[in-house]
Amino acid sequence: MAGWTRDQLLVALGLYCTMEFGKFHQHNPRIIEVAEKIGRTPSALAMKLSNLASLDPVIRESGRRGLEGASSADRAIWRELEESPDQIMPAAEEALANLSLSEPLFDIEPEPASEPEPINYAGEDRLAMTRQRRGQHIFRKSVLSSYENRCCITGLADTRFLVASHIRPWRSDKHNRLNPHNGLCLSTLYDRAFDLGLITFSADFRLTVSPSLREQMNNDYVNESFLRREGQQINLPNKFSPDVGLMAWHRENFFINDAAS
Repeated sequence: MAGWTRDQLLVALGLYCTMEFGKFHQHNPRIIEVAEKIGRTPSALAMKLSNLASLDPVIRESGRRGLEGASSADRAIWRELEESPDQIMPAAEEALANLSLSEPLFDIEPEPASEPEPINYAGEDRLAMTRQRRGQHIFRKSVLSSYENRCCITGLADTRFLVASHIRPWRSDKHNRLNPHNGLCLSTLYDRAFDLGLITFSADFRLTVSPSLREQMNNDYVNESFLRREGQQINLPNKFSPDVGLMAWHRENFFINDAAS
């Protein structure tokens, strides 16, 4: 069979991003349906996902290695993901959306961006906003699937309460807006605290609480939700580990390390 086309590779990359690692097998109904849509066999698509997994540092370091058969095209598209997530993620999402799957892969509405910058809805700006919205879908799905749809602090597994939280905020880093390494799966409470700089995470991903919250130690809810969990290490993802450099930026530039005035 002929080599994989650009669109087929984008579909495979999109599936890799949005599916849990343990589901990359030829008997998965999603893989069967997608393979039929793109003119590949389920085994070929499953193998392609495993080849992409072999390029993921989290998979390699954990010993859950892929098939080690990544082609030069696989390596090239993975390199695009690492170097240009703001461009490749919307393209992968669009490739998946164009398949018109029997069960939609993405939510109807994307997760809202924190304080999105104003956009002039004309010409290129309108196209840019469309691409950003599509990218938000795949960003959310990529982050949640990496953490097996569980809050990395509490283990809460109801997706209605889960947020793909940006480590470096959407508004301040266009390049990493859609980078799965710039995401944490947090429940809504912790997402809000993280977005306000009231919590952060250490170099070894342990919860750090702002002094302004520590001042409320007599508040049972604050004590139970934050103070008793301080020092707890997050449950690390199965793929797309949080970027240590982006996390350091959050600690140094965003975290509120002074007591409330």
